[in-house]
Amino acid sequence: MTSLNQSSFNVSSQAAETARSLRKLYFTRVAFSVLWITLVVTLGKTNNTLATILFIIYPGWDAVATFFDINANPPTANKTPQYVNAGISILTTIVVIISLQSGIPGALVVFGVWASLTGLIQFILGLRRRKHFEGQWPMIISGAQSMLAGGFIIATAHTPNQGVASLAGYSAFGAFYFALAAFRLGKTIKEANAAA
Repeated sequence: MTSLNQSSFNVSSQAAETARSLRKLYFTRVAFSVLWITLVVTLGKTNNTLATILFIIYPGWDAVATFFDINANPPTANKTPQYVNAGISILTTIVVIISLQSGIPGALVVFGVWASLTGLIQFILGLRRRKHFEGQWPMIISGAQSMLAGGFIIATAHTPNQGVASLAGYSAFGAFYFALAAFRLGKTIKEANAAA
């Protein structure tokens, strides 16, 4: 009986620790998105150099955040989706740099493909995590919406006046869902602490 109680305590403690790490990461992602959107809206429309940098930074930051996500999970957790996501984001950053040489439309297509692929991975991760943590429905919905947004970005990439500012809405929705998920993870933390 003691062994069973100890095992339950370890599971609860691990769940709480993972939830705390994910919550901190989600809030960090929200802060980054708010800053990125602010720069896009205030300076990105008139400053081409800054707009180019912002284009490159976004998928690069996603790769960094994914490695933090990997570290937030227990050693025994399957992290293949996160590693795939990180690889896609790194590759996207490189391809965006190359595609920007020929103009914004090409970079938008790359960005749209990336949004769809990472949305799919986020959707799968949310489905897997919902068995253990609160707050995953926002991530599931966000993943699905990211896939749709990626398709929209691709479809409108060659529309006149489409630029980095067109991605601000995509980022804003992502920030909203990360904030919602972070708040809901608080329930997992409380329940795990109560079980301990």
